[in-house]
Amino acid sequence: MPITREFIENGPWKPDLFRGKVVFVTGGAGTICRGQTEAMVLLGANAAIVGRNVEKTEKAAREIEQLRSGAKVVACSGTDVRDVHSLAKAVEKTVQELGRIDFVIAGAAGNFLSDFNHLSSNAFKTVVSIDLLGSYNTAKACFEQLRKNKGSILFVSATLHYYGIPFQLHVGAAKAGVDALSNALAVELGPLGIRSNCIAPGWIEGTEGFDRLMGGNLKRKVPLQRYGKVEDIAQSTIYLFSPAADYVTGTIQVVDGAVWHVGSFIGDDVYPVRIIAANNEPIGKL
Repeated sequence: MPITREFIENGPWKPDLFRGKVVFVTGGAGTICRGQTEAMVLLGANAAIVGRNVEKTEKAAREIEQLRSGAKVVACSGTDVRDVHSLAKAVEKTVQELGRIDFVIAGAAGNFLSDFNHLSSNAFKTVVSIDLLGSYNTAKACFEQLRKNKGSILFVSATLHYYGIPFQLHVGAAKAGVDALSNALAVELGPLGIRSNCIAPGWIEGTEGFDRLMGGNLKRKVPLQRYGKVEDIAQSTIYLFSPAADYVTGTIQVVDGAVWHVGSFIGDDVYPVRIIAANNEPIGKL
């Protein structure tokens, strides 16, 4: 569900909060990162969304551009975050067409479900390459613009590695690295006026894997008694990029309704039942 003007009209933010600013988003055609981009554009920013899938990325850019009169959204399609040179071309295109980059969302990610016994080294490497190396490459490619404009970078992390969630060890390992990367950049780049933070979504409705992993109605176990929405991630993104967070860097903003404090909420019909019942068969289609 796209974020609409009601999100802004009914919210606490000034409509022109990010006027004159540009956000560069890897994974911008995906569910969560698209919502982040839509919110930024509605609040006055122009945007560049980066993705490998040409059709999906260009379609998303056209649709997001329609959210605000005068908005400019550039599609940097055919870009692979695993290749820093590919990202450098996307940055060059963004600066040529939009003039600058102030904010970066490193959200490109790869994910699938697999148990350890049937997870190949190549599959593990693929996820780490997209999530962790891709995040590093994104920061690297955008560094000069971030330094020039004293910008801010937001890495999209996760809470999977907080409690060792099964069937997601490859993603958990990659996101743990993303957290470490962001923390180190906050310290190293802070003297240059660059802020670095992570946002860690919990169980967000409508995202890949939500229905398969939740396994039934576990809403009652969430301290806030509801699942997360893309809008929740968008609100936190706005805060972390806003002047209100000028002294906030090196943090991991968990947006999960406090689930991470009480443990993993994988459905009872998923764990440990699926492991026991698998009898050494691959667990990849839950």
